[in-house]
Amino acid sequence: MPTPQELEARLWKALDKDRTVMLGVHEADGHIHPMTALVENERSPIWFFTSRDTELAQQLATPRPGFATFASKDHELFAVINGNLRIDNDRAVIDRLWNPFIAAWFEGGKDDPKVTLLRFDAGPAQLWENENSLLAGVKMLLGADPKKDYQDKVADVDLR
Repeated sequence: MPTPQELEARLWKALDKDRTVMLGVHEADGHIHPMTALVENERSPIWFFTSRDTELAQQLATPRPGFATFASKDHELFAVINGNLRIDNDRAVIDRLWNPFIAAWFEGGKDDPKVTLLRFDAGPAQLWENENSLLAGVKMLLGADPKKDYQDKVADVDLR
């Protein structure tokens, strides 16, 4: 059974490797957007590039509470992360995180006027470890209570 700290460490590693999250603003229109998360040093903040004319960027004319949902590619870890989301066009961060995948979205490169960098300061999160479903099924056939098996695989952590 992993500790909350172990699950948190797994989250940062998985985010750095898998990168796709669904990002949204609390109390907005209910839409969430698939975004590529960029993590440095396995800690908050989490960075996202977008265009200034996207719905999400326009919702962030002022900083807002936001959230991200994440599922690792192997589906062994899931997370809901709450935090504060804002536009932060820090040129040093843009230069540091810029890569060919981001460049493909902007015709003018780093100097394209539409380049917008979002900063997500992660806070409270809930993490779930997902056991192999085949193994879980076998355990259930042998009489194991699935609710008991999963209660130790959830952690509330603060990612600040």
